[in-house]
Amino acid sequence: MDVFEAVAEPNRRALLDALAGGERTAGELVATLPNLTQPTVSRHLRVLREVGLVEVRADAQRRIYALRADGLVEIDDWIERYRRFWTDHLDALERHLAKRQGSRK
Repeated sequence: MDVFEAVAEPNRRALLDALAGGERTAGELVATLPNLTQPTVSRHLRVLREVGLVEVRADAQRRIYALRADGLVEIDDWIERYRRFWTDHLDALERHLAKRQGSRK
């Protein structure tokens, strides 16, 4: 499995969203997905670890998970090719809004 396949699954994206706010224990992550069992969340976390999006460390009896931002580089590199389209559209929107605002004065 690669990074793109890993983030294609909505529950794994939800876990990444939770980790974007900072480190979380396994129990806290299970609580973010109340419709899933602990073993299912653990399997999702294992996939995220295996593709390099998440890291885990032991803290006594707890496992602490953290987002690995460098794991997102592959996705960012792919998106970069399309970012100019967003920029062009946002620039056009800005010009349109400025023009409308100028005509209201």
